[in-house]
Amino acid sequence: MGNEEAVLFSRVLTELTLSFHIIYATIGVGIPLMIMIAQWVGIKKQDEHYILLARRWTRGFVITVAVGVVTGTAIGLQLSLLWPNFMELAGNVIALPLFMETFAFFFEAIFLGIYIYTWDRFKNPKKHLLLLIPVAIGASFSAIFITVVNAFMNAPQGFDLVNGQLVNVNPILAMFNPAMPTKVAHVLATAYMTSAFVLASIGAFRLLKGSNHVYHKKALLLTMKMGLIFSIAAAVIGDFSGKYLAEYQPEKLAAAEWHFETEKGAPLILYGVLADGEVKYAIKIPSALSILAHSTPNAEVIGLDQFAKDETPPLYIHYLFDVMITIGVWMTLLSFVFLIGSWRKWKLISSNLFRWLIVLGGPLSIIGIEAGWWMAEVGRQPWILRGLMRTKEAATTSGQVDVMLLLFSGLYIVLAIGSVVVLTRMFRKNPVERELADRASEKEGATV
Repeated sequence: MGNEEAVLFSRVLTELTLSFHIIYATIGVGIPLMIMIAQWVGIKKQDEHYILLARRWTRGFVITVAVGVVTGTAIGLQLSLLWPNFMELAGNVIALPLFMETFAFFFEAIFLGIYIYTWDRFKNPKKHLLLLIPVAIGASFSAIFITVVNAFMNAPQGFDLVNGQLVNVNPILAMFNPAMPTKVAHVLATAYMTSAFVLASIGAFRLLKGSNHVYHKKALLLTMKMGLIFSIAAAVIGDFSGKYLAEYQPEKLAAAEWHFETEKGAPLILYGVLADGEVKYAIKIPSALSILAHSTPNAEVIGLDQFAKDETPPLYIHYLFDVMITIGVWMTLLSFVFLIGSWRKWKLISSNLFRWLIVLGGPLSIIGIEAGWWMAEVGRQPWILRGLMRTKEAATTSGQVDVMLLLFSGLYIVLAIGSVVVLTRMFRKNPVERELADRASEKEGATV
């Protein structure tokens, strides 16, 4: 296997691992917050349905955490095996957040275990609720520390390279790089948003399958509210991300928007097809790219004509941008209509068609997360460490990467099938109606 093949297989394996891990990682970050909100609402309203909601979501969450640990470990292993030159350089600068991410996970896991095994042990349920705070914080900080590493790859700082040697290393400065604020905020907002819509899709699916229990209706209303809040937050943060790109990574913004020539009053290009260097069938919004980049309709936006061809990201990231934006806008509108319809008592939101749209919203949100992640990573190419190290310079020269790709692919297939089967059986054998009846019987017995 030649060096080019080793680089290709390394990139494919890393992309496969990250694409698989991001599903479980996103759920792992967002679900604890949803559990905490559900339990808080249940205690506040003294509503057993919300308490049970938190309890059932926790059971499912444990399974996704287990799979996330395996895939997260795989990523750590692959960073060293597939990208040794990158780790040799960057590991001396940005190892601190990688180290801290491990502690964040331990923090989350310890309190999650205590939370699970202390159900009904507290006379005051608010004390049990307090255990969820470190779980949610630990889950979010795991995402924050890993995203800090990714942000460093886009905006490396906190060190100097003198004759190929690292000097003046400052890990704190490396962590707080220009890409960090928008990347961290966007990752958290989209994780919360996606988790809410995934849970909403499950509630809508149960209603469609004939379980017209008020439990599912409450779950649907709560999760759609959370989905709307965080989808709006993601849109606002996305605007800040555009401004960050315009200042620090203009080549990524230009490639994502098919902005070929530097100009003032630049239009925003949505959809379309690139054929022979020409954009066809696109929707062009006048001056919108200038507003996105600089908040002024006549601002000058740097185009791809200012960059060497070998430093230009692949232009297909425009399609990924379109997918991400379209799904984000669609889910925002869908949740907005649902909440207005709930308030105004519209029959539309109880129709099978509308509920199917909500069911589809779960997978669509996952696709949106994937598209956004691919755009972020591919849009950094050809750099693994922007301006300092190219991806092909960082990769291993081992001839065994193709074998690793097959082995890890098999592992991910087993994990995906296993987690789906376990989750399906877990809830199918213990429906809501039965669990509510059992809890009512327990309370009656305790009263007697």
